[in-house]
Amino acid sequence: MEPLASLTKRKISSTARLTRNSKIFKTIISAIQEKKGEQIVSLDLRQITEAVSDFFVICEATSGPQIKSIADNIEYRVKEATGENVYQREGMQTLQWVLMDYVNIVVHIMLPEQRKFYNLEEMWSDSSAKEHKEP
Repeated sequence: MEPLASLTKRKISSTARLTRNSKIFKTIISAIQEKKGEQIVSLDLRQITEAVSDFFVICEATSGPQIKSIADNIEYRVKEATGENVYQREGMQTLQWVLMDYVNIVVHIMLPEQRKFYNLEEMWSDSSAKEHKEP
């Protein structure tokens, strides 16, 4: 059995992780809204054992340049607010679907055609979804 001090330390680090993830999450949503991303939805995947992260954030952009602008803004704002760097970023060559991996939060910025075709919300329909409207 673990000593009480070890359990307390683990609980604190778990709480710190949740706080950090919450700040990253809120910053991502805000950064998308600043660049006029549309149809912003977050999927809470924490109850799905096969999930690769805790959350997906999915949004649409109307053009490749807007996708780039949103992705760049997310990266800049998260780094500025939390000091965290994006772990991996894919799709910047074609700018049809950009994936940004913050380990526990994965962001998908998609053209409407790609979003409709891949339908991530349906693929992860066991998750709880939340729409994020402009404040």
